[in-house]
Amino acid sequence: MGNVKSRMAIAAGHICLDITPAFPNEKIRGIDEMFVPGRLIQMGEADVHTGGAVANTGLAMKILGADVRLMGKVGKDAFGDLVLSKLEEYGASEGMIVSDGSATSYSVVLAPVGIDRIFLHCSGANDTFVMDDIDFSLVGDAALFHFGYPPLMKSMYSDHGRELVQLFQKVKSLGVATSLDFAAIDENAEVGKADWEGILSAVLPYVDFFVPSVEELAYMLDRSRYQEWVKRAAGGDVTSVLDIEKDVRPLADRLLDMGAKVILIKCGAPGLYLRTGGQERISQIGGGLPETMIKWDNLEHFEKSYRPDRILSGTGAGDTSIAAFLCSVLNSNTWQEAMQYAAGTGASCVAAYDALSGLLTFDQLRARINAGWEKN
Repeated sequence: MGNVKSRMAIAAGHICLDITPAFPNEKIRGIDEMFVPGRLIQMGEADVHTGGAVANTGLAMKILGADVRLMGKVGKDAFGDLVLSKLEEYGASEGMIVSDGSATSYSVVLAPVGIDRIFLHCSGANDTFVMDDIDFSLVGDAALFHFGYPPLMKSMYSDHGRELVQLFQKVKSLGVATSLDFAAIDENAEVGKADWEGILSAVLPYVDFFVPSVEELAYMLDRSRYQEWVKRAAGGDVTSVLDIEKDVRPLADRLLDMGAKVILIKCGAPGLYLRTGGQERISQIGGGLPETMIKWDNLEHFEKSYRPDRILSGTGAGDTSIAAFLCSVLNSNTWQEAMQYAAGTGASCVAAYDALSGLLTFDQLRARINAGWEKN
């Protein structure tokens, strides 16, 4: 399958332009306190950065030292030019697809202090992203293929997720390790009516690292459980009211039954939940990675978040945590180190408005952890 020792990774899937207006730095009790019809809210400057799994996870992996190639799709328009120019700052625009017939995707990210983010999103070119957009000759030379946000990519969830399943089957057949991340699902849109449980059942046997958020997961697998959480949270952050044993573990059990190998569930500010299958499952991971994952079987662990220096925005915190986790796997770190670096990277990320400027190297993270970095 090419040169495994190079440990090259591909970050593919959803990319967009994130426009994040800076809210006043004061915590509010609830969303209805801020967004009142007719009210004028004084804002700071807008932060404009690339967003989506390709940019957030892919560029974070690059910053953390991995050899990463990006495969995303933008339109031939002003937003597309802006996305490509920002990727070029990291030397990462090569491999991007520019489409004549599609508009570049964008998100307006509303992230008031103390409230989970709200996204105003246009999928644009992401909706037309298909297997034919992928350079499989390059994928075959990679150790890891990470794909993000199929719920924001119409071709990937239409027809019972057929395109997504075939994509992962193809990558897996090349002997490459696979990773899959999800995004929030709009229950009032077409994507909310898709059979997500069926899609997960079909694709998970071909996924080595499944890294969703707990809210996305509950919505897909247990809608009534998810609605009960929302009710329990009473307008606040759902992750603040969850019990790992009663709320998160049952979802991981379902994923293992579906064939999942390594599961990392993002649980917001509280932390990250890791669950893995047995040694036989771990040995099926591609990219030559099982050689260094000997002690990764039959794990269950919750890693509490580190306390951030400040909280400016949650934008990209989950994506960059995943980047650190995947880089740790590529670096042959222990699972304990992988969890620490993932949690530390999430805490570093929220100290900046964008996903990338607050990131620390693994050496810097290790120094902070060894110096007694406090956890939440």
